[in-house]
Amino acid sequence: MSRAFVKEPDGEQVADDLPEIPQSIHPNYVTPNGLALLVAWEQNCRDQLERLPKNTADLKQAQQRKHVARELRYVRERIRRANVVEPTGHEPDTVVFGCEVVLLDESGTQHQYAIVGEDEADPAQNRISWTSPLATALLNQEVGEVVQWERPAGNLEMEIVTIRLPA
Repeated sequence: MSRAFVKEPDGEQVADDLPEIPQSIHPNYVTPNGLALLVAWEQNCRDQLERLPKNTADLKQAQQRKHVARELRYVRERIRRANVVEPTGHEPDTVVFGCEVVLLDESGTQHQYAIVGEDEADPAQNRISWTSPLATALLNQEVGEVVQWERPAGNLEMEIVTIRLPA
């Protein structure tokens, strides 16, 4: 049969077919700051929905509203699943969720990373997700231990120099 005779969805129907944003399979560990970021994200989505007209003939605005509504459902589920991990109050002996780690690589270059939740990870700010390969290698290790960071560019050995709670 020719494609000319197959009914394709139009306008509003296309927007209705948006798949949900997939949730991570991992527990949603967050720092107190991470939870605050999620709450701010939720508020931003609610504010956007308030500014967008509910019933509009403008297809672009209708689709934008559906995208924001989908994002709001996603972030609400992230908040519902959040497990807030509070700082212990004393410097940890081993690398744990929420701490900052100073590392020394094979060439003598120093690196610093904070191990945080998936939603608050920002590699440009040296904030890595607890599920990342580097964080996985670091978790439960002590000062002086050498870990191997498995990277696409090649494995890198790094020594743990300092473990501390964030300022």
